[in-house]
Amino acid sequence: MEKSSKIYVAGHRGLVGSAILKSLKEKGYANIVSRTHEELDLTDPMAVALFFQEENPEYVILAAAKVGGIVANNTYRADFIYENLMIQNNVIHQAYLNQVKKLLFLGSTCIYPRECPQPMKEEYLLTGPLEYTNEPYAIAKIAGIKMCESYNLQYGTNFISVMPTNLYGPNDNFDLEKSHVLPALIRKMHLGKLWMSGSIEELLNDLGSGTIEEARDFLGRFGITETSVEIWGTGNAMREFLWSEDMADACVFLMERRNFIDTYPKGQKEIRNTHLNIGTGEDISIKDLACLIKEIVGYEGTLKFNPDKPDGTYKKLTDVSKLNSLGWKYSMDLASGIERLYAWYLN
Repeated sequence: MEKSSKIYVAGHRGLVGSAILKSLKEKGYANIVSRTHEELDLTDPMAVALFFQEENPEYVILAAAKVGGIVANNTYRADFIYENLMIQNNVIHQAYLNQVKKLLFLGSTCIYPRECPQPMKEEYLLTGPLEYTNEPYAIAKIAGIKMCESYNLQYGTNFISVMPTNLYGPNDNFDLEKSHVLPALIRKMHLGKLWMSGSIEELLNDLGSGTIEEARDFLGRFGITETSVEIWGTGNAMREFLWSEDMADACVFLMERRNFIDTYPKGQKEIRNTHLNIGTGEDISIKDLACLIKEIVGYEGTLKFNPDKPDGTYKKLTDVSKLNSLGWKYSMDLASGIERLYAWYLN
């Protein structure tokens, strides 16, 4: 990419897209196009077609998606598969029709089988049943990978798919119902800390408004009391976490220096599994994560793990040797990242 290249970042206000937008700007890319959901509904084929015809971007980074944690994925199953399929189909197809030079499609490591061998290599895709709670979302993202591969093979496009591990960072979602585990734990413990310390005004301000009685009822729905915080599952499940700005750096690195042809072995007859894992290759139990967040937040209450709630997939560790071999490795350690994210939340 040239510094003057026209780059469309879809989903620029989310956790992923905002980090990529920031990285591009820091690297000197000034000709960046973006649209809010209100300005452009990516599930609308006609609107997306018109946008591409009018803007004619040279490069596309597809970070727009409907995302959420276990509760949201399991509750809004139809929304997750429909909206993500529509977004992908519209943007990828229009990128082909309008001769985009390169597209980067972002998914998630939830695409791998529930009982996937560890660490998860790209070649393990479609080798077993998916985790039930996020199956609709995972199927949509697998379709996106195969769409990019298929367009590349049939039409000679240069579309790359990347599957980041669990991300966290600035502009994260802290909604107690829809957020992922790390920001959810930060907010739960922060609210629990305010309650324990008697900082009621600050507590109500964080919640938006209401009375202490309303706050008590609301927080009780999420297992937050004056003395304890409930955490779903046994705490034994293992998870890998990547700082969102590291993920963004990897994406820009690939857009600048690598192409589809670099994502599979030369001479391979059946070209598949061309996607790239983005992660750290290191994981931590939810229990140890909770204890680390508790220390950083300064929460002094009790952590209560609820084994009646689902753990999700027991272990999800990415094999990042493929990306490492292409020349990229992460830099932010987990403790430092959590400290920075908590400071961002407070501000």
